[in-house]
Amino acid sequence: MKIALLGPIAWRTPPRAYGPWEQVVSLLAEGLVERGVEVTLFATGDSVTTARLASVVERSYNEDPSINGRVWEAIHTANCLRRSGEFDLVHNNLDWLPLTMSEFCRVPMLTTVHGFCSRSILPAYQRAESAYVSISDADRGPGLDYLATIYHGIDVNQFPLTERPGGDLVAFGRIHPDKGTADAIEIARRAGRPLVICGPVHDERYHAERVAPHIDGEAVRYLGNVGPADRARILGSAAALLHPIGFAEPFGLSVVEAMTCGTPVIAYPKGSMVEVLDNGVTGYLASGVDAAVAAIPAALGLDRSQVRRTAIARFSAGRMVDDYLAVYQRMLDRDDWRPARRVGRGGSRTGIGHAGHPCAGQVKPAPKGSA
Repeated sequence: MKIALLGPIAWRTPPRAYGPWEQVVSLLAEGLVERGVEVTLFATGDSVTTARLASVVERSYNEDPSINGRVWEAIHTANCLRRSGEFDLVHNNLDWLPLTMSEFCRVPMLTTVHGFCSRSILPAYQRAESAYVSISDADRGPGLDYLATIYHGIDVNQFPLTERPGGDLVAFGRIHPDKGTADAIEIARRAGRPLVICGPVHDERYHAERVAPHIDGEAVRYLGNVGPADRARILGSAAALLHPIGFAEPFGLSVVEAMTCGTPVIAYPKGSMVEVLDNGVTGYLASGVDAAVAAIPAALGLDRSQVRRTAIARFSAGRMVDDYLAVYQRMLDRDDWRPARRVGRGGSRTGIGHAGHPCAGQVKPAPKGSA
């Protein structure tokens, strides 16, 4: 099997710090190579991989301001599609842009939808000649040919169990209203516990008005954008992860990473959280600040070893790779691999999530009757 993995070029693959899409693509590439798949990774030239590396730009546009991301993403995509005849399948992890050129792909295209940044980009998905994988049921968009929901996996060995954590709470992710950083500060204040905040600032005004005034180095500490080694240490040493998101999050890698360290999670029940979190086992779903504060004692009483076992069973990189291999094979077994166009068809999923989750280690096919 010859697979072209079309990755993002916003950051290096794997990323030095922030870069969730690049992290997932890296783990998938390495896992496929370990299983004997011939993989060509289309990424930045400074990427590190055991797959064959194909690049048209040396560095990521977020790390080199001289690089125009819009222009180089187009060149990057065109390079992959120009070479598409060399492969059995092209796996797109670059959002909507490759979909606008999907008719030029000479082999089946699979697109992992890593999250809809805006519903306005749906036309690119609905008109493309691609099959789709969602990263949670909650993030499914209308009118798309979904073959499966495949939850992200992580390298569980990078996130060891911490049996005796400290007393701090932690908030991990972009400093942005979507991630609820200000709510995390309030939850920690009411709970009487110190809060550690990690992540890049993605909303300067929100940070200046709602976050920065509370950072005092004691009750609230901000450690910036941290790399993989520090992620495991900080998440593992925390009493609990606060995840009071303000949007329907497609997945939430930091939640899975925390749970793999044995750290319970307290999250607002939005988006994928009702699927990713096992309520009462790996943490608690809480609607609002008051409920989150009230959930902290119960969360701290959870068995951290059980939290980790549950996370590993559901979210290992190995499980993710196996699930993608199964989808690749399903696509290659199809004679009519170009999916029917879905524009204007009714009866599709709306993208609203539901409680529960698929069985661990299994690909969840699109429900009957969905588009």
